[in-house]
Amino acid sequence: MTVFFFPGQGSQYPGMGKDLAENFPLARQLFEEANDALGFDLASLCYNGPEDALKLTANTQPAILTTSIAALKVLEAETGLTPDYAAGHSLGEYSALVCAGALGFADAVRIVRQRGTFMQEAVPVGTGSMAAILGLDPNVLNQVCADAAQGQVVSPANFNSSGQVVIAGHVEAVERAIVLAKEQGAKRAMLLPVSAPFHCRLMVPAGQRLAEVIEQVSVNAMALPVISNVEAKPNQDESRVRDLLVQQVSAPVRWEETVKFLVDLGVERYIEVGPGKVLSGLVKRVAKGSVIQNVQYMADIRALVA
Repeated sequence: MTVFFFPGQGSQYPGMGKDLAENFPLARQLFEEANDALGFDLASLCYNGPEDALKLTANTQPAILTTSIAALKVLEAETGLTPDYAAGHSLGEYSALVCAGALGFADAVRIVRQRGTFMQEAVPVGTGSMAAILGLDPNVLNQVCADAAQGQVVSPANFNSSGQVVIAGHVEAVERAIVLAKEQGAKRAMLLPVSAPFHCRLMVPAGQRLAEVIEQVSVNAMALPVISNVEAKPNQDESRVRDLLVQQVSAPVRWEETVKFLVDLGVERYIEVGPGKVLSGLVKRVAKGSVIQNVQYMADIRALVA
């Protein structure tokens, strides 16, 4: 069995998607559709940067989604490969839902543009932050967060792989958690260069605003199950998609559980579709011995065809 999985924020880089657009009209067409949907030149931002503009959450999210779906459409057209499951990390869940047919591409691009804006506006810049904690037992980390909170918010945001958990919350609480995590034996604990504290309680207002946007969008029958970030289980019921996406904004991303679930199902081929190879690295730690591939350049497509 095969899963297509899609990257989230942090995988962006200037130049992403350019190679595919130059070599495949189908990819070029996707970028043009995104430009039309958003009313500005997203393609140029992806191909040329500047990096500072690409890093803005409201730009990053539609940029990564568009690059991922351009890669997906070329992958499907050139290889005939189809997945048994789809999954995505945070923002990547939207790409997975487009892959499954639940969301139309133009709708998804517009939603994530607003999602990025809502997430950024939910917490004033400089008020929240995130940190990566490496080599600490999740139960110990939960206690660290509880002790560090002191009336503020700090909690696990991304369970990425065994020994790699990202926390999010108020700046001061996150900084206290870093100190406590090191005292408890964490191998590393470091602040991440992000503009907002994603996937924690501070994002609830963003989820409420997102709910209103998603309510206006058609959600279609799903051609295959998508593993949701919130539950780390497959969903193929389109009536649940909206609620899962709203919850996802403030709930932790259960990525390690997602991969373990796929391994237990017997999935042996994992294809990361979109910019970067962040998720491939995380999958490798859990799905040992599996075939793990990445599609972001023409050469990657050619390698799959060969």
